[in-house]
Amino acid sequence: MAALWSVTAAQAEVTNTADNGFTVRHQTVIAGDTEAVWKAMIAPSRYWNGDHSWTGNAENFYLVPQAGGCFCELIRTTSADNIKASDGSVQHMRVIYAHNNKMLRLSGALGPLQSEAVVGTLTMQLQPEGEKTVARFTYKVGGYMEFPVDQIAPAVDGVIGEQLARLSALFDGPGAPDVDGQGGSSDPDGSDESGATKEADQD
Repeated sequence: MAALWSVTAAQAEVTNTADNGFTVRHQTVIAGDTEAVWKAMIAPSRYWNGDHSWTGNAENFYLVPQAGGCFCELIRTTSADNIKASDGSVQHMRVIYAHNNKMLRLSGALGPLQSEAVVGTLTMQLQPEGEKTVARFTYKVGGYMEFPVDQIAPAVDGVIGEQLARLSALFDGPGAPDVDGQGGSSDPDGSDESGATKEADQD
């Protein structure tokens, strides 16, 4: 495992394909410690591209970083709408493993894969490397889909890689990003983090 984490530059590839699935993996070094990167990573509204949302607005994303928690998106009429007042919501993924500052694993079929009979597992791992952090995103997809694997796999690879690059970009430039108080969600119900966790159970 140590050799797998020994990187100094971004790495990306479709590591495996089959008739019914594929694996993509991206890895990079982020200029921040694991705690800071973790806090940013569990706030997808800060870095996940809104082009890959159903509403076109990344501010509608929220994530509850505990087992059973939701990486979801509110369908809002106004920016003031919360989880109770919004027109609806979308579950992108569900948290199945969360270990603070180390690993987040989610289950879900992202984007156009949502309408297919597939299972997707996204593992987001963090490993300290001095004052920096090695981050790895691995997404495995398997099941029945009408998309040709040789076409959908590179597209998904690009999306996953883009999100890791955008997370890393938060730490570019002078100083670390202000992630204190971000908590584990985008506060979809207008309450504190514990309230967001409670409301997310209704999703």
